[in-house]
Amino acid sequence: MTLKKNLSTLICYSVLLFSNLAFCQVKLASWNIRHMGKSKSGESIAFMAKTMRNYDVIAIQEVVAGSGGAQAVARLADELNRTGSKWDYTVSEPTEGGTYSSERYAYLWKPSRLKLHKKAWLDLDCIEDFEREPYFITFKYKGEIFTLVNIHALPKSKQPEKELKHLKLYPNLYPEENFIFLGDFNLPQSHTVFNPLKSMGFVPALVKQKTTLKMKCKAGECLASEYDNAFVDTNAFMILESGIYSFYEFFPDLKSARKISDHVPVWVEFDFR
Repeated sequence: MTLKKNLSTLICYSVLLFSNLAFCQVKLASWNIRHMGKSKSGESIAFMAKTMRNYDVIAIQEVVAGSGGAQAVARLADELNRTGSKWDYTVSEPTEGGTYSSERYAYLWKPSRLKLHKKAWLDLDCIEDFEREPYFITFKYKGEIFTLVNIHALPKSKQPEKELKHLKLYPNLYPEENFIFLGDFNLPQSHTVFNPLKSMGFVPALVKQKTTLKMKCKAGECLASEYDNAFVDTNAFMILESGIYSFYEFFPDLKSARKISDHVPVWVEFDFR
């Protein structure tokens, strides 16, 4: 680490000690929002905005392929703009990789925090390898550049490892990119399909953390499976904190919460090495 970087980090952490308003890292969230489309009420959109307003960038999966999906993301961006910060957003074209289920992805971010370095794109070169090809975007933060790879894998019953095994190819195909793979993998991070990424230095932000909602809470347990995560390249980044946002606790029961989504948001706060 250079002297300049050391001083920058020291100053940043010093500011953090004396101000709750200043922060010097990137706070990233990922959320599979079930059937994100025209069926989402204004009340639901407003709840989502309040849930996500404190992040710098948000990756969304399961935006419906029809026009209602893109419109729902636009409604969410508009609602986020009412929470005190300006937000930009982008929505992918419908995925083309397979016949299982075409859908869209989305990113929303605060331009005051992150500068768009490269417009988002679906990786059409791999449409034969993925049912829903990954959605990339590149940002610049204080001179540092990083690329997010938004993924919604096949359901577990359809063996998502068949497509997730291709993720290990990206770091070598694009060695200039600092990748963070995130989204709904429909597999726990302990699955062996992730071992090649781990051997390259990619670390899961969450370990043994369930992220999907049950139909009903049982004995106080409301979460079912470890599906959502972010794999962070520790050669480029330091994970500072990570977790989930248990939004369902604001609802009287899981049936009501599932009208928003059957997944909780996952998040990670990171800095650059």
